[in-house]
Amino acid sequence: MGPAATCPECGRRGNPSWYEDSAEPTAWVCPVGHRWPSAGGPGWTAYASPAAVPGRQGTGEASTGTRPTRVSRDGRSWRIGTADDVSWIAGHTTQGPSITAAIPPVFEAYATFHPPDGVPVDAHERAVVDELAARTPEQQWWLGYLDTGAHDIVYPGAATVSLYWGWSYLLVEAGPEQALTWRTGHLRGDGALPDLFFPADRSWLASALWDDTWTDIGGSADMLAGLRRHPLVNARLVSLDEDACPPGLTRD
Repeated sequence: MGPAATCPECGRRGNPSWYEDSAEPTAWVCPVGHRWPSAGGPGWTAYASPAAVPGRQGTGEASTGTRPTRVSRDGRSWRIGTADDVSWIAGHTTQGPSITAAIPPVFEAYATFHPPDGVPVDAHERAVVDELAARTPEQQWWLGYLDTGAHDIVYPGAATVSLYWGWSYLLVEAGPEQALTWRTGHLRGDGALPDLFFPADRSWLASALWDDTWTDIGGSADMLAGLRRHPLVNARLVSLDEDACPPGLTRD
């Protein structure tokens, strides 16, 4: 992360990340994706697709080697993810209101979910994870926590990966139970679910974007039909060309 700065486009104050692209000059990027030039360099086009600069965080410090690649918790060692683990997502989503803003268009079916009225968040999240686990062969899951600077990412000292509009995620290889227990509170209020999670075989992907109050998911038609049937999941099937925002909810 770079030094504290105010984005010239949205006015958000924070610590912008340092990015560069082979065809563009180095620049800063704010948490919602606006970019502006570093000192002495020409400007960026807003919402360009960046690549994280290896070994640089805007301060000259290495981004690898000085940060742990494994962490310990619950008496076990857990692997921290790298850009390679999310390369199938990074650069394969699109800007706009459709579900492909969060989910690459590589799945058979797509849906959204959020807690139904009157249902406790923990009951909703348990139902989501139980449905996904029941339809996924036993394996590790990747859990991604969006680093907003104000929310728990479980392992704040570990290296992060860049996704979507230059947002930083802490990615750790764990499983369904850890998805439900490791974090307290997230962008959408109470609850523990990661902001992004998927199994090692990449057979599905769930992702809740920064300002969204729902979660997007892509997977098999059978899996999403199961989610849709569960009354505590509140899943709604969507097509690639429609607005993913669920009825009754709004974007911030």
